[in-house]
Amino acid sequence: MQPGALLRAATTDGGRAPVTQPPEAAALLIHIDGACRGNPGEAGFGIHIQDHSQTTELYGYLGQATNNVAEYQALLHALRYALASNARRVEVCSDSELVVRQIEGRYRVKHPGLAPLHREALDLLARFERARVRHVAREENRDADRLANRALDQRESCLG
Repeated sequence: MQPGALLRAATTDGGRAPVTQPPEAAALLIHIDGACRGNPGEAGFGIHIQDHSQTTELYGYLGQATNNVAEYQALLHALRYALASNARRVEVCSDSELVVRQIEGRYRVKHPGLAPLHREALDLLARFERARVRHVAREENRDADRLANRALDQRESCLG
C-alpha cells in the first residue's frame, strides 16, 4: 500500500514543504503465507511487514499441521505482532482464498479445527481502528512464501 498523495503545506517563506502522515497513523501492509509439505505435513508460515519506514520479516515452524492451519497461524501471528507494535491500521494480503473468504464471511468455517483460529482472528481484527484482509495472487506474495519455506527448511522460528 502506498502512502496517501503527497500534500504540500505553505511555509513561512511562501514555498511549499511536504506534509506526511505521522508515523502512528500509518498502516502496516502485511503479506502472509502458510506452507505445508504434505497435507497434513510439516508446516510453517511467513510474514512480510512494511510500514512507512521499515520492513520486518517473521517466520514460524509449526511441526505437523495442515496448510489451512498454517495460513491461519500466519494471520494470527501477524495480527499479534501488529497489535504489539501499536499499529492501529493493517492491510493483510494472503494468497489463501479460503482464509480470506472465511474472514470476510463469504465462506463458512466447516472444519472444527479451524473454528477457534477463525474466531481468534476476528477478535484480533476487531481491535484495530481499521483492518482489511484481502486476497492476492501468489506472485504478489513471494516474500511471505519465501519466509514460510525458510521456516520449513530451517525448522525454526523468528518472531521478532
